[in-house]
Amino acid sequence: MNISELVGRKVGICVSGGLDSKTVAHALRTAGVDVLCFTADLGQPDEDNISGVVDKMAPTGVETLVVDLKDDMARGCFEVIKAQATYDGGYWNTTGIGRAIMLEGLIKAMHDNDCNVLAHGATGRGNDQLRFERYTNVFEPDMDVYAPWRDAELLEKFPGRTEMVAYLAAQGIEAEVGGKKRYSTDSNIAGLSHEAEDLEELDVSCQIVDPIMGVWPEQAPDEVEIVTLRFEQGECVAINGEAMNPLQTMLAANDIAGRNGIWMRNALENRVIGTKSRGVYEAPGMELLGFGLKNVYEATLDRRAGALFAHLSDLVSNQLYDGRYFDPATRAAQAAINNLAEDATGTVELGLYKGNIYSRALTDCPASLYFPEHASMEASDGLNPVSSQGFAEVQSVEAKALANAGQIRK
Repeated sequence: MNISELVGRKVGICVSGGLDSKTVAHALRTAGVDVLCFTADLGQPDEDNISGVVDKMAPTGVETLVVDLKDDMARGCFEVIKAQATYDGGYWNTTGIGRAIMLEGLIKAMHDNDCNVLAHGATGRGNDQLRFERYTNVFEPDMDVYAPWRDAELLEKFPGRTEMVAYLAAQGIEAEVGGKKRYSTDSNIAGLSHEAEDLEELDVSCQIVDPIMGVWPEQAPDEVEIVTLRFEQGECVAINGEAMNPLQTMLAANDIAGRNGIWMRNALENRVIGTKSRGVYEAPGMELLGFGLKNVYEATLDRRAGALFAHLSDLVSNQLYDGRYFDPATRAAQAAINNLAEDATGTVELGLYKGNIYSRALTDCPASLYFPEHASMEASDGLNPVSSQGFAEVQSVEAKALANAGQIRK
């Protein structure tokens, strides 16, 4: 689809208020396209005031609507934490869940405003173009998708930032360009992803990134901070004894973990389209809550349930990364995870120190499978060690059979 095919349609553009957003919005409007802009409030930590996007877009002559999705985003964070859904390099799937929540909310708003085309600013080399397309297809199968930076007509007119700045200046629209950035950032309440520009070179240190949600470990306090998390059925319901809803929990966890240098992750990941890319990720609250819940899972999941959980977690993470968060397979996996998390109730005490988290105590965990008397090295009323003799003898039958059959390679 190109810009000339949009005349007579009503286009909803996903905007951030930046140079690309202004250029596309104004270019479409002047081409005679009926345009309405939308931006999502996902609790972006790098946005002091989301309404600033409206002010930035105003000079284009296109109205911008802000859709408040902070509570939905926090709920999405809880689902990711419950599934322990991390991707390549062990980073939390912050952008993946952000796109799922954002598009679910924006597509509904576009539908309510009679838009029949969704436009996005994703490039033709990344994951987001596929996420935008798929979620639009899922939620509004009859809604078309327009990708400006795959439109040869628009690319010819705006091959780079210089041409966009010149175009807007000619229209009397200010474009905040500034100096050359060393990397680009995308954010929501779950975390921030930094990539591109200088970070594309593997010999460039990840520490060129200036953390937004916290500090680098060496800049964190020299004292251990003790944090207590209360989980009920796999969800954190209180921090340091204070009951909180998901949004309050994410904000508090981000603040606590961030000031202790948790957590920056440098990752080389496999994109959906088959290429590799480098990213530096901040997700302090996700790491804090995820680590705490992992402690409860370790106590409540038996060996086979744990193996099943690991498989389900990997499936959810890949589905989320691929833009398939609402697919049947994902929902089925999450339903199973919710079942396994029914007993994940307990209070975890953690120590935070310069980018590290360590476990201090697990209490009030009624479904814990850990019984000291069974594991003790001392005399106890637990498992009778003598009874293990028969188990060891049964195990030896198979071992000796393999050895006598010559199937043990040395």
